[in-house]
Amino acid sequence: MSRRRLSRRAAGGGAAIALGLALLLALGWAWTYVGPGPGARSGDVTPVILEAGSGVGQIGQSLKDAGVISSAAVFTLATRLTGAGAKLKAGEYEFPSGASMRQVLGDIRDGKTVRRQITIPEGWTSGMVWDAVMAKAELTGSVEIPPEGALLPDTYRLERGQTRAAVIRRMSDARDKALAELWAARQSGLPLATPQDAVILASIVEKETGVASERPRVAAVFVNRLRLGMALQSDPTIIYGITKGRPLGRGIRASELAAIGPYNSYRVTGLPPTPIANPGREALAAVLNPPMTDELFFVADGTGGHAFAPTYEAHKRNVARWREIERQKAVEAK
Repeated sequence: MSRRRLSRRAAGGGAAIALGLALLLALGWAWTYVGPGPGARSGDVTPVILEAGSGVGQIGQSLKDAGVISSAAVFTLATRLTGAGAKLKAGEYEFPSGASMRQVLGDIRDGKTVRRQITIPEGWTSGMVWDAVMAKAELTGSVEIPPEGALLPDTYRLERGQTRAAVIRRMSDARDKALAELWAARQSGLPLATPQDAVILASIVEKETGVASERPRVAAVFVNRLRLGMALQSDPTIIYGITKGRPLGRGIRASELAAIGPYNSYRVTGLPPTPIANPGREALAAVLNPPMTDELFFVADGTGGHAFAPTYEAHKRNVARWREIERQKAVEAK
């Protein structure tokens, strides 16, 4: 056999080996991408926070360091081959134990971040909101209790590591924005001198009824009373003066109704000195654009709502009906 033929055969064998190695390497990388990933180091998921502005290489290394993927290099290559590199989204993720790199990449590309949120119901006091924010373990730092009525009830997104001060600031900014919009479009001739007056009255409306459709009508009653110089006569204001808005747990005593104080709207005319809760957008809208009515009174009607009346005589009849409903309920409870 000639030396040339041996050389060709050797060259052909080397090429085959190289091709085989390349194929094995490609298969290995493909399996790293589509096959099961590493198991979680603890629990069923692995949490990872991908910071905004992180590059593909940095993201891959973060995932590798957290034990989510086995190769940052394969992850980087996969983002280029799939065109996902420019679509990766920052945020907090929780990847299931053993998730494939393809699934991990898809979740980051689609922005399947952990959805953390806090819901602030209409009518909560600022102290109640503070309690809820402080109880969120994923938040950091502390914050003072904000002024009453300074926050807008709503559902807010949270991120792990976010400061509690930043969350409260977002609620306050949302209130300021909503109030500015509604105040600018307010009805003319209202007995409300400032936006803060609107917040105070809206907080009373919020606490007086749990029926959303009644807010405008309740607002109209209080606006009519303010125009006439009548006392608002709102039980929630008295409760706020006693407990700062926490549940009283009992009925209001006669002595508390008789006591003179800034929050006793039976003895003091006009608005109390501060809001008594954080009113929602609908309550603010109700006091700034109330319907035109002649109603001055309302009382519970036994259905969860209220019976309204323009005169005291009509109101007394509504009160008598409510007392009868209370008596019937007492009898049935025995």
